[in-house]
Amino acid sequence: MADKILIVGATGLIGSLLTRKLVGQGADEQMHLLLRRPYREDVGKAKIHVQLQENWPATIAKIKPDIAISCLGSTMKKAGSKEEFAAVDRDLVSAVAAAAKAAGARQFIAISSTMADSSASSFYLKTKGEAEDLLRAQKFDRLDIIRPGLLRGERVADSRLGESLAIAASPVLDLLLHGQFRRYRSILASDVADAIVALMGNVLSGTHVHENDAIWAMV
Repeated sequence: MADKILIVGATGLIGSLLTRKLVGQGADEQMHLLLRRPYREDVGKAKIHVQLQENWPATIAKIKPDIAISCLGSTMKKAGSKEEFAAVDRDLVSAVAAAAKAAGARQFIAISSTMADSSASSFYLKTKGEAEDLLRAQKFDRLDIIRPGLLRGERVADSRLGESLAIAASPVLDLLLHGQFRRYRSILASDVADAIVALMGNVLSGTHVHENDAIWAMV
């Protein structure tokens, strides 16, 4: 029997690309999308669950996914405050992971950020690092943490001026980043989605962190 797949954050840049890829590969019958708002795109035979966030753990318990994937992510501007940002990027991600683990998921895949570190002085990177620590604490059979550099891709109804300017400059800046600094290069969101597909169902146990070079090696 094929693995049952749960995706949270399917309306975002990476999540939407991942969903389309899996539908195109015929994995839609075993796919569940857990959302905060309705999904407008064609998802084939995938099952859509639109729920308030407080109901997500109960919904995950009913789905019983084998593989859970978190593409959740916000920005300080969009969230409106540090507290609201942490509520999504740390607390909601960890709540999904805890519910998935309790429901029997053996693999969890999460999008994080390059330089994520719970001891970082940057609130953004500290929050991302705290989320990673909470994911590790669940002790999944396999945990994949993906730390891409600056994401390139078309965002729908999600204007990010600072990010857009950085992306515009990335062709030049990327050429200056070599060696260990390649992790900071920009990367296509579609490459990240392809890497997630490649990681799904991997039976090698343990926690695995994937930065740019590792992501590119999988696509």
